[in-house]
Amino acid sequence: MSKAIIITGGAGFIGSHVVRLFVKKYPGYKIINVDALTYAGNLENLRDIEKSSNYFFEKANILNKEELDKIFKLYQPDAIIHLAAESHVDRSILSPMDFVYTNVIGTVNLLNAAKDAWAGNYHEKLFYHISTDEVFGSLGEKGFFTESTPYAPNSPYSASKASSDHFVRAYGETFSLPVIISNCSNNYGPNQFPEKLIPLFINNIVLGKPLPVYGDGLYTRDWLYVKDHALAIDNIFQKGEKGETYNIGGGNEWKNIDLVKMLCRLMDEKLKKKSGNSEQLISYIKDRPGHDRRYAIDASKINKELGWKPSVTFEQGLSETIDWYLENKEWLEHVTSGEYRKYYEGQYG
Repeated sequence: MSKAIIITGGAGFIGSHVVRLFVKKYPGYKIINVDALTYAGNLENLRDIEKSSNYFFEKANILNKEELDKIFKLYQPDAIIHLAAESHVDRSILSPMDFVYTNVIGTVNLLNAAKDAWAGNYHEKLFYHISTDEVFGSLGEKGFFTESTPYAPNSPYSASKASSDHFVRAYGETFSLPVIISNCSNNYGPNQFPEKLIPLFINNIVLGKPLPVYGDGLYTRDWLYVKDHALAIDNIFQKGEKGETYNIGGGNEWKNIDLVKMLCRLMDEKLKKKSGNSEQLISYIKDRPGHDRRYAIDASKINKELGWKPSVTFEQGLSETIDWYLENKEWLEHVTSGEYRKYYEGQYG
């Protein structure tokens, strides 16, 4: 095969969409999914491609240097697409050290593994690190995050991702490691673990549970359909300039309460409920500490230089997302009950 690519966190939400895209689009590439299968890693996400001849799975934690060295020696990868991370802000407030270990130390372990394996022979090699717009902190009512916006993280999660970004950049400068970083806005879509807003609220509406909205509900986020993010990652991987950073955004700014009300309306339509039924489940709860008021991405660089832009509107993507969860109730039940973990045992022992 022409290239071997390690994708870390490939059993997770975004990672599984990237793995699927690369396995199907590049049959001549060897795609190695490295995932520790923590609570958000789910091999059921990849059932449709798990028997593909160019797909390989390695259960390993990026905190384990010996495991990484073995994988690098076995597959001799030409590139790394690094998605493995702890990613939920609320969890980072409860347990900051988990985020320091995985997002910072794990990333440095991976950088060292690549540096040692490639030993200065960087021709056609790439370490591509996927990050978040949350490293930039919070915006006021106007303006957008650009690639030159100073970092100002406000949560343990965003601080850990900011640190990992800095290490990737530092390895590029100090060791000439060929690196690229992208910072993306909020993702949504199929296979997202139901701790995040959209799948959590879809599930709660189905079950008739409250829809907890932080504070006044006016926190604003830029939303991107996960399949468009996977296409952007592919675009950057193939055409991005080494040493550069690219912001990926959906151009879809929504206040949380407006998003929730749209979700309620669409759910009422699809479940054939009386209009306004689901909105009655909305409940305002105490705000979380360090809550960033607004995120918004300026994605003009990737659009102008690499020709990428989102393929669907937010309304289209949200409707498709709801349909997927309603059609895949078994997946949702497995995830919320923990049954999905048995899939790994059944497949891999």
